[in-house]
Amino acid sequence: MDERKINVQIAERLTKIPPYPFMELRKKINAAKAAGVDVISLAIGDPVEPTPDAIIDELCLQARDPENHRYPTDEEKGMLSFRREIAVWYKERYGVTLDPATEILGLIGSKEGCHHFVLGTINPGDIVLMTDPGYPAYRSSILMGGGIPWSVPIRPENGYLPIFEEIPEDILAKARGMFLNYPNNPTGACATREFFDKLVVFAKKNDIAICYDNPYSEVVFDGQERLSFMSADGAKEVGIELNSLSKPYNMTGWRIGMAIGNAELIAAMSKVKENTDSGVFNPIQYAGIRALKSETGNIKKILQVYAARRQMVLRTIAKIGIDYNPPQGTFYLWVPTPKGMSSLAFTNLLFEKAAVVVASGNAYGQYGEGFIRISLTVPDDRLEEAMTRIEKAFTTPLP
Repeated sequence: MDERKINVQIAERLTKIPPYPFMELRKKINAAKAAGVDVISLAIGDPVEPTPDAIIDELCLQARDPENHRYPTDEEKGMLSFRREIAVWYKERYGVTLDPATEILGLIGSKEGCHHFVLGTINPGDIVLMTDPGYPAYRSSILMGGGIPWSVPIRPENGYLPIFEEIPEDILAKARGMFLNYPNNPTGACATREFFDKLVVFAKKNDIAICYDNPYSEVVFDGQERLSFMSADGAKEVGIELNSLSKPYNMTGWRIGMAIGNAELIAAMSKVKENTDSGVFNPIQYAGIRALKSETGNIKKILQVYAARRQMVLRTIAKIGIDYNPPQGTFYLWVPTPKGMSSLAFTNLLFEKAAVVVASGNAYGQYGEGFIRISLTVPDDRLEEAMTRIEKAFTTPLP
């Protein structure tokens, strides 16, 4: 038998995607676990609380219907009844009016929306703006689609909002899209209505399509206003908004979300989607309808949980000598490192002295250096144990 193998060619686009920055740390974690060390990870943003029972019951009920075992209704667009419920939810919570037929697209989670936005709007060689620090998946989507990512710094002194005037004119001339995400991962910063107005003006002036990624829209604290970019005058003329049921309804694994906004952009993304997959399993969409229609009370419950965990972490951070006044969004805390210590050095120190894993800020861009990201999506007892370990490890406050 001829056992020769073909010379497999790996697509060049994959070589452009940056390697995972924590490979060495991952090796240390695996080695520690193999040696019996109890490692606590605060690095991943994945809610541990269960999906509300009514949503699960709806899934089970609809899964028993043989009609739902076929290709999804309306296939890639999402069931019209699901899109209608999204329109109702956005109207009630944000005052945004949407046409379910042309301004809403069901998604397999909001993450795929980032990809479809690039594939539907960006040509090879076009520049796509993204913030630094920022969610790494934006860069990957841009590169996979043949675009060129260009980082716009966001800094604490500006509330982690970009200053459009800092973007060079030659970059703006080639830019055709921009990713923005508020409440922001990783910083927790929130946008303002005034910023939305500036964003619309900026997009129109420079002919730039906006992809406003808003999956943390409901995760805000201490009186912070819940906001949708689509509530701004002119927002529909310049972009789309992505959102998801993952965070407000503890449905990360269900993979269901939506894109809303500009009808032309939605149509372009829909065309990409119809040539990529066959949509979301009908019972999951029915469960999504139930969530949007009757389970919004879950949001208040989870915010209380995250608020308590947030205070627990902030107390510990203060005790070890780190001065930190956090922004009011997301279930992350973007904590400054001790003076003179790099992000990766502090990440390693927390692991070595307390067996606690956090995300190093430089994984989110060069302007993430000097910070770590702590996730609140762990059980209370594990978070309390992590904080006890950190406090004990640093009985002498850090410099």
